[in-house]
Amino acid sequence: MRNLHIASVFCALALAAAMPSAATAQTAPASPPACEVDRPVRFSGLNWESNLVLAGIERYVLEHGYGCKTSVEIGETLPMLAALQRGDVDVTPEVWPGQIEGAWKKALASGRVVGVGHVYDAGEGWYVPRYTVERHPDLKAASDLTRFKKVFADPEDPGRGRIYGCPAGWACGTLNDNLLRALGLDRDYALFAPGSGAAQKAAIVSAYKRKRDIVFYYWTPTSLVGALDLVKLELPPFDQQAYTCMTDPKCARPVPTEFKPNPVVTGLNAGFARQAPRLAAFFEKLAIPEDAIDATLGWLENEGKEPEDAARYFLKQYGEVWRQWMPAETAARVQAALAKE
Repeated sequence: MRNLHIASVFCALALAAAMPSAATAQTAPASPPACEVDRPVRFSGLNWESNLVLAGIERYVLEHGYGCKTSVEIGETLPMLAALQRGDVDVTPEVWPGQIEGAWKKALASGRVVGVGHVYDAGEGWYVPRYTVERHPDLKAASDLTRFKKVFADPEDPGRGRIYGCPAGWACGTLNDNLLRALGLDRDYALFAPGSGAAQKAAIVSAYKRKRDIVFYYWTPTSLVGALDLVKLELPPFDQQAYTCMTDPKCARPVPTEFKPNPVVTGLNAGFARQAPRLAAFFEKLAIPEDAIDATLGWLENEGKEPEDAARYFLKQYGEVWRQWMPAETAARVQAALAKE
């Protein structure tokens, strides 16, 4: 009997050694998450800073929190909207519905695209440096520009002024073209379209550093508007009917109006949203406070880094923000990945 008892004790000890303790089970890493789609999630990489930073944030979360593979397709606003409808891309991180009003309404009406969440509020306008206004205190409104064409002389056509508009191919080009005509400035000013967002920014920063007078279109949130001391030129109060025409390339008689405030949303391909409801819920909850996106873009500007670096900066600095977008276990996986960098 004594030998039988000893054998039973050894069996019990062996069984206990083979089983993890409750504490060990709680601290053991969870199994990797399974992505809801069995292919890379495809993002629209629209070529401006805030969109590329957003894409970087969202791709990092999907890869490390949801176990997905991701890719990014670089393109312009309207071609990428068409790609979103076709299903060639799944996610557009930053859609400004007010800027592409007609095209966005058609995309929603097609049933192939959905807009979710409220990422942040964006704005647009025509700006001049504050030192320009100090030199010319009568310059307050965009309509005043007709009297200041010599101040903003076009180096390629000194008899006219130059307004730096949207980079070539951007949807805001239509708005600026129509606003120029609406204000009756098309006779006295050329609307210059830089070849890229980087070229536009470089021209503005170069003029600012040299204290040269310059008038230009820009948008917020951006590091440039936050970093420079600028004055936004006044426009007539916002009028929806006038604005709708301003977004139409075929607008025959544009009427001047303030740019429309833009609550930015995330654009999703509808089929993708149905296929991946947990990912769709993540995008639905995604929202970034103004001070957080401004600080992140400012860090990008001051440090001279890449948008992917700024995405990691945001994730490391603003955990209290992004943790609200996802379940706790998903957030824990993202945090664990950040801790290893």
